[in-house]
Amino acid sequence: MTGLTKFERPVVIQIGRHRKERFVFDVNDAATILLRDFGLQTEKRRTAMDACLKVLRGEAYPPTARRAFVTAAREANILRGD
Repeated sequence: MTGLTKFERPVVIQIGRHRKERFVFDVNDAATILLRDFGLQTEKRRTAMDACLKVLRGEAYPPTARRAFVTAAREANILRGD
């Protein structure tokens, strides 16, 4: 399972109304966004971060992290495309 971090399809987000849309292609990008750009400290954000960490440790597959990231992005109202 190690080394698998790419999403099958990118997740499209937009953080802030005046910023461009951003395509999130893998677990590393998702984890970075969750750490640096998410203002909300919610349960869904924590779940997404945990899912990303499990993938990076080789304990889970990328679709698990992608689903959790999409859920957190939807809650934060930054999801533009799934």
